[in-house]
Amino acid sequence: MAELRGALAEVLRAALTEREIEFEEAQPGAFLVKLPGSHKLATMTWLVVGDHSLHVEAFFCRRPDENHEAVYRWLLERNARMFAVSFAIDNVGDVYLVGRLPLSTVTVEDIDRVLGSVLTYSDDWFDTVLELGFRSSIEREWQWRVKRGESLRNLEAFAHLFDAQQSPADPPATTNPPPGH
Repeated sequence: MAELRGALAEVLRAALTEREIEFEEAQPGAFLVKLPGSHKLATMTWLVVGDHSLHVEAFFCRRPDENHEAVYRWLLERNARMFAVSFAIDNVGDVYLVGRLPLSTVTVEDIDRVLGSVLTYSDDWFDTVLELGFRSSIEREWQWRVKRGESLRNLEAFAHLFDAQQSPADPPATTNPPPGH
């Protein structure tokens, strides 16, 4: 068993290095991998070689502020279509991607597919989950930035929630000109 664990750790180390994926080996066989994204800036993912399986775990987002049932339902509906990992929550409601692969079957190609899956699920679905579970916070942040003249650049993914010409607190624009004009 120790031989298999050591061999898989070496395969992981070589695969991550060869693909120039940023990682650190916190302890032998425990790799913290940084997967850069475009919606979610980075997904930190653990690959841990255990006695019988390769454990995969990535933090997705903290416990939603609101709309918990809709968020968790949306995540669960995706689980049936996912490869190697699934959404799970911890004891406080934070959301993770988790999975296990048998040590005896893990190949370099599997590592690529697993990391690709984690990155795809995390990056592609991040904004949707934020919109479902943190909409009030997004609206407050948008209003605060508009009021102060701050950049909305990192909130662009949520611009569809607001008319581009007004903050959510502004009254809707009218099509009739003011009296006397």
